[in-house]
Amino acid sequence: MNERELELVDDPPPMPSRLSSGHKGTFGTTLVVGGATGPRRMLGGPCLAARGALRSGCGLAVLGVPESLATAALSIVPEATGIPLPITDVCEGGAIEAVREAGSTAHAIVCGPGLGSPTGIEALVDAVADLEDRPRVLDADALNALAVSSRTTLHGPIVLTPHPGEWNRLARRLGIERDAISDLGRPRAAAELAQRLDGGGGPVVVVLKGDRTVVSDGRRFWRCDVANPALATAGSGDVLAGVLGGLLAQFHPRAGAPARTPILDAFDLACLAVSLHAEAGAGWRRRNGDAGLLAHELADELPAARGRLPASS
Repeated sequence: MNERELELVDDPPPMPSRLSSGHKGTFGTTLVVGGATGPRRMLGGPCLAARGALRSGCGLAVLGVPESLATAALSIVPEATGIPLPITDVCEGGAIEAVREAGSTAHAIVCGPGLGSPTGIEALVDAVADLEDRPRVLDADALNALAVSSRTTLHGPIVLTPHPGEWNRLARRLGIERDAISDLGRPRAAAELAQRLDGGGGPVVVVLKGDRTVVSDGRRFWRCDVANPALATAGSGDVLAGVLGGLLAQFHPRAGAPARTPILDAFDLACLAVSLHAEAGAGWRRRNGDAGLLAHELADELPAARGRLPASS
């Protein structure tokens, strides 16, 4: 792939206006699938993603987490509802059916935050990937599951959110040799992964995280030029995954919620989500400095950050 074939996008689109006559159903439901029971318990990831989705403006969040974690999850995010999944050290068929059913009524799906690696988790991630009538976000452990699966294509609209290590695992399996770390190499690394995985139906969008995060759908790319060391904190990526799911639920045409104007595609919404996440981090940094940010504080910065972004008329 020649770098000149990539179209540089200068800025994300403006933030769509919020309908004054809207209700919680108008702004969509985001389903978050994650959480692990062992050997290390991981509950913060899906809770932070649900909080990020709600703080980005979506109307409802649903937490699909292992049954033993469901009560705790809803105490952390009482604004969400929960679907207990029969997952322990094994991901059973009942969990897959429950996620399919919940995904069919959600407007966007986020899969992977804190998901861990129980036996059979690849089938769960595959089931989410197959819900092609809704926009999906594959994050964190969902990407690790994808990297060891036999799957070589995805049908969009779908957004992948790898950091360089996760990108490398996916790239090795697909035979991609690019540089996911250097400033010059990152756009082509993100674009080639998006191209190789694109099986049609809508774009596969790669959000290659890190310093100066890059977003690409294989033909365009945008780079976030906001550098902020405060964002180097546990859970920051989970919040971003939630923001992505929240904006997809609100504004993507495949979401199935009531029509809105303007309608944005998955690439545009991924750029907007990264920009919103960066602006939230910048707002915290201006008051507090370069270190000590907690991810739930980042999520709580999102409404004010949304108000500072350029808005559509």
